[in-house]
Amino acid sequence: MAPEPPLLSMSGITKSFPGVRALDGVTLDVQAGEVHCLLGQNGAGKSTLIKVLAGAHQPDGGTISWRGEEVTLRSPIAAMRLGIATIYQELDLVEHLSVAENVHLGHEPTAVGFVVRRGAARSSTAALLKRLGHPEIDPARLVGELSAAQQQIVSMARALSHDVRLIVMDEPSAALDPDEVDNLFRIVGDLTADGVAVVYISHRLEEIRRIGDRVTVLKDGRAVANGLPAKSTPTREVVALMTGRNVEYVFPDRPTEPPAREPLLQVRGLARDGEFEPLDLEVRPGEIVGLAGLVGSGRSEILETVYGARKPTAGEVLVDGRPLRPGSVRAAVRAGLGLAPEERKAQALLMLESVTRNVSVSSMSRFSRGGWIDRGAELGAARAATRQLSLRPDNPSVPVRTLSGGNQQKAVLARWLLRGCRVLLLDEPTRGVDVGARAELYAVVRRLADEGLGVLLVSSEVPEVLGLADRVLVLREGRVVHTAPARDLDEHRVLDLVMEGSPAS
Repeated sequence: MAPEPPLLSMSGITKSFPGVRALDGVTLDVQAGEVHCLLGQNGAGKSTLIKVLAGAHQPDGGTISWRGEEVTLRSPIAAMRLGIATIYQELDLVEHLSVAENVHLGHEPTAVGFVVRRGAARSSTAALLKRLGHPEIDPARLVGELSAAQQQIVSMARALSHDVRLIVMDEPSAALDPDEVDNLFRIVGDLTADGVAVVYISHRLEEIRRIGDRVTVLKDGRAVANGLPAKSTPTREVVALMTGRNVEYVFPDRPTEPPAREPLLQVRGLARDGEFEPLDLEVRPGEIVGLAGLVGSGRSEILETVYGARKPTAGEVLVDGRPLRPGSVRAAVRAGLGLAPEERKAQALLMLESVTRNVSVSSMSRFSRGGWIDRGAELGAARAATRQLSLRPDNPSVPVRTLSGGNQQKAVLARWLLRGCRVLLLDEPTRGVDVGARAELYAVVRRLADEGLGVLLVSSEVPEVLGLADRVLVLREGRVVHTAPARDLDEHRVLDLVMEGSPAS
């Protein structure tokens, strides 16, 4: 008896854009009921491939077969009619429409005369949300009022409102906390148990191990590995395939002895009612201090309060022994603090502006003469700052939106280097950054510390905090429950401490 053909088979797919060959003979086979993970650095071709699969791009060459028959996906509607749904990282929901209207957009239930049956739409949406484990989401509520995690659930409900047989999920866990990730994985497990295939894209290799069945790795528009076993392929091998070199998933060496100099940053009794209790911490020149804790533990709120973006209800922040004016970003920046926030696209970058303007924006007084900006001086300073961090491409005139996630983060860091920052506050510094670029960012942060900067680091990835920091403060529900050198902690110990009911020490 002949074996069943793959649910999806893409063979020899090519796609070029002006000056760029995005896909160069890519092959991808996906079986019904499996989680097939698609890995690759930024620019490897993942986005182009899934847009070809979604019918948003037409390939220049190659074939696509669905259940053994060759097909042409001329549009997203054609792909959806076959049973292929795509949930992009940048969700394409309509914020001013309700949940039910988004779920049924383009295929609204109608009665005679093509009148939309709103009650039927809301009922079927409620059933889908219940299936996805979120019955609390009101189908009548506007999508723009929902959290990022809830909006992602709405996108999944929209996919399931069709007779979907394959769902593409692009970085679905990027904005989720651990509990929400667990629910996402439950949903994926239920889908695959029903025979639905999932193409799962993520930078988080630990997720691939946990949820994946097979892995295809892209590099420079080519598939350099097809169908590797997700759970047994060594991480080192996957990273080497993605980067083309044997990059270990390790961190730079930390100093053997802690800095003996006076603190650059001191936080004394700092607190905000309802967010975090009074805490003390110090950061010395050359030292990286990490804050570890679950989402909601107060990590980001502490960073923003130190930076002056939130006003404390108690305590003080000192730089070089001098107290800062509470709740003043201007005072913090003048004292030498710089913040790389969690949502860099929304909170740190001017996405339509050049790299130069993004780097210089906090130092414009250096380039202003009589109300005019010295563009040459601005460009030269930005180029010098970006070259310090090996930002690519080496052209600060390009729009910052065209850069990869890792290079966008380097642009934020370059801004603070140009400003003469002395204490860097880093909130989720590698979110949305691929493995190879993560290693580069870790090396950059450690080098900056070695050159005398102080760094206060927040990350939801415990291995990142333990691998990069010298000292770690563990937070639970807005309270510091443990402080120790990073080398004295491991992931299991930290997780025990951050979970509710664990003993403080």
